[in-house]
Amino acid sequence: MRLLPAIRRKQEVERSDPLVSLEEWAAAWTQFAYNGSVYTVTGQSQEEIAPNFTGIAQLAYKTDSVVFACVTVRQLLLSEARFAFRERRNGRPGNLFTTAALAQLEAPWPGATTGDLISRMELDASLAGNWFGTNRYGGVRTLRPDWVTLVVGSNENEDAALGDPDAEVIGYVYRPGGPGGGRDPVVFLPDEVAHYAPHPDPMAQFRGVSWITSVIREIMADKAATDHKLSFFENAATPNLFVKFDTPDLDAYKGYVRKWRDDHEGAGNAYRTVFGAAGVDVKPIGMDFKQMDFKVTQGAGETRIAAAARTPPVLVGLSEGLQGSSLNAGNFEASMKSFTDMFARPEWRNMAGSLARIVPVPPGAELWYDDRDIPALREDIRKAGERQQADTTSISTLIMAGFTPESVVDAVTSGDLNRLVHTGLPSVQLQPGPAASPATNGAKPAPVPA
Repeated sequence: MRLLPAIRRKQEVERSDPLVSLEEWAAAWTQFAYNGSVYTVTGQSQEEIAPNFTGIAQLAYKTDSVVFACVTVRQLLLSEARFAFRERRNGRPGNLFTTAALAQLEAPWPGATTGDLISRMELDASLAGNWFGTNRYGGVRTLRPDWVTLVVGSNENEDAALGDPDAEVIGYVYRPGGPGGGRDPVVFLPDEVAHYAPHPDPMAQFRGVSWITSVIREIMADKAATDHKLSFFENAATPNLFVKFDTPDLDAYKGYVRKWRDDHEGAGNAYRTVFGAAGVDVKPIGMDFKQMDFKVTQGAGETRIAAAARTPPVLVGLSEGLQGSSLNAGNFEASMKSFTDMFARPEWRNMAGSLARIVPVPPGAELWYDDRDIPALREDIRKAGERQQADTTSISTLIMAGFTPESVVDAVTSGDLNRLVHTGLPSVQLQPGPAASPATNGAKPAPVPA
């Protein structure tokens, strides 16, 4: 596409926007609610999770086990697929085939494979909502998403702005080292960059949004619950205690406090017997894990995170997904099928469509994915074998009905019966029966085909 600087007005697309206030973030870090009561985690120096690539990568993906597990499960399945071209005939899909043009996807950068490329696409899309790759340097090189700016313009209106119906992406500006890195930006044309954004941002026209942004508060609550559990064990594995010292001397009171902490706080002092002199009153306050049903409290948050990631809890290994009937093979297979049909296949299709921008696709074909050799989809492979057996029966029946073998195979494999071509020769079952005749004792010679 030719750029027309004289009539194009460039507009930079925003890359991030806040979803909750700083006060809400801070409250989520230090408090969580259960059964109508608010529990405060004291003494914690916790960081907020900013809804951008750096914040999500550092404080969600790298430090929260549930988020890491969900992203990893998504990567493991998606990276098993390969890319291929698929025929398009009369609007219907045909056979898969490969050409030398796929070499750049099979070795996207030195030492990398198609699985590495797909894993990076999934990781960037999960953390930033966007993945960018360029073919300028050979293969497919990944561009860090938060260093990329989409430049939008119009061929029709020099005053075009973001959100205008005639606006389109006219280029990509990449800033090595980040916006404050001090290095010269690199400009890419649209046909040099593949942009994969599986979740469109409702506040933007072209970029995507990370699924993690929708569960930032859940992640904060999960981290707060984990910190609460750690604090519980660091403080003698007992509920909080209220200790009253009956002394008017402030210095003596401070000495009692120091002595109490030295003798009873910390995991090393757990389960020690407490001795008190006259005037010392010890009362537990708060609830222990059993009283507050801590497993259910934390497990519910983990499940909500997995739901946002579209990963069934049984596949991630979460506690709520491993209870009761979830352990049987039928539930696992049902979860895997749902995960494949509702997540993996749409993602593969989207990835192929995004990469087609920088891959030369043969005429009459489209860039597609090949999932036939993925072990996790063995149930689909078994059903595919059953379908193939049914197709073989259909082919035999149609050939016996008088259709040409070539057209029968083409019609059955494509699912388009309009491709059937008849030979003009009827099946033997369609021959008229013999007519009664006195000269042949009631039998008439069989007719001879023309």
